[in-house]
Amino acid sequence: MEKTLIGPQLRQIRHSHKHTQSEMARRLGVSSAYVNLLENNQRSLSVKVLLALSDAYGVEARNLVKDNSAMQLADLRASVRDPIFSGQQPDLTELRAALDHTPKLVEYFLQIHKNHHALLETMRSMSSGDVSAEMQTIRPETAIHNFFRDHANHFPQLEAAAEAARAAVGGPVEDLFANLKRHLKNAFGIEVSVAEAGAMNNSLRVFDQERSTVTLSEALDPINRNFQLAHVLALVSCSSLLDTLVSDAEISSETGRARCRVELANYFAAALLMPYDAIFDLAEQTKYDIDRIATHFAVSFEQVSHRLTTLQRKGAQGVPFFFLRIDTAGNVTKRFNATPFTLAEQGGSCPVWNIHSAFALPDVIVPQFVELPDAGQFFTISRTTNRPVNNRHTQGRRLVVTLGCERAHVHRVGYAAPFNLDETSAIAPIGINCHICPRRDCAQRAYEPLHVSLPLDANRRGSTRYQS
Repeated sequence: MEKTLIGPQLRQIRHSHKHTQSEMARRLGVSSAYVNLLENNQRSLSVKVLLALSDAYGVEARNLVKDNSAMQLADLRASVRDPIFSGQQPDLTELRAALDHTPKLVEYFLQIHKNHHALLETMRSMSSGDVSAEMQTIRPETAIHNFFRDHANHFPQLEAAAEAARAAVGGPVEDLFANLKRHLKNAFGIEVSVAEAGAMNNSLRVFDQERSTVTLSEALDPINRNFQLAHVLALVSCSSLLDTLVSDAEISSETGRARCRVELANYFAAALLMPYDAIFDLAEQTKYDIDRIATHFAVSFEQVSHRLTTLQRKGAQGVPFFFLRIDTAGNVTKRFNATPFTLAEQGGSCPVWNIHSAFALPDVIVPQFVELPDAGQFFTISRTTNRPVNNRHTQGRRLVVTLGCERAHVHRVGYAAPFNLDETSAIAPIGINCHICPRRDCAQRAYEPLHVSLPLDANRRGSTRYQS
């Protein structure tokens, strides 16, 4: 590995966990003097310490170094941990030797492993009936998700633009709606009005650029009226920036580009309502108490949950969260990810995960520790969120939002405080989808996996008909 200095990043990781150099040294298996040298850029990062950081602090290696050989070693180590491989895993010495002596073979192996997971995704889509004539192409949802994740779900340009816009709007939180209306009128000549729900043709917001008008439905509560006006402000105040970012996303379809623009404008709106420094400081002070943060900024539980996934600024990095929103049928209607949590990319259809039981407990936060088949452990909280109701036919249309982080970060999250973090028996073993989940002893298995043969003993009955 080429000489790699990560002093500032290492110091930020240590401070975010409130660890001394001695505590970090203990977790990394090195001396405190060595940690001091690393933080002062007097020693370069070794592969051993890089992998130890990944294990101890849940740090993505790609976020620390750019050296290709180090990345390949980290990818190789992650790949051999896949549960499709049985038996004892190769140790670090063996993996490094493979990379040193057969680099092309390692490259092929990693490509095969990547293709394997792509095939599993296709199987998952087929098993859920999610099949189209264009299955071989990347869908807009996937392309947008990948674009946001490639940027660690953080866009400094939009943060800066939102901060400037909030300063221009001015005023306290309680007057934000009136101030947004005045700013849109004075700066852009846009008139804002609220119309009866019956006159909106099932729309919640209509922005007529030609007439310079914004019409909001009376079905929107004050929180969402503010968000919609902040969204419109993004469209008119930083249109060229949105164009540049959408172009960078390299999404082929016109619909996909339009949807990406909407998501970027939503990012701006959330950043305007919850400025970075203010929400980061409050999140750290309250140990990520979502309701407390929502009250302070006059926003919703869902809006805070989504915003927390974007706090990835260097030097002021929040807990890396993933965010999912599902409907009662288990369809994922929104997803953002700043973690290695693969389930967040592929859905939430595992019945062992309590994300679904949250529907039976409206407005109650449901916590859970979960473990993926590759042994990655996460802490999740799930809670219902309500959709706007404008007539008797739209009552009870709830969704569930889930926020989760790697187990290494739970000491920063107050919702995990009641748990015994040293106790592992309560961790729920979940998977992505029964068709591709390799777990052999799951009592909730509904299908035999497509890519793994489960042994069957006709003389023994297990917890399901697929297990003996």
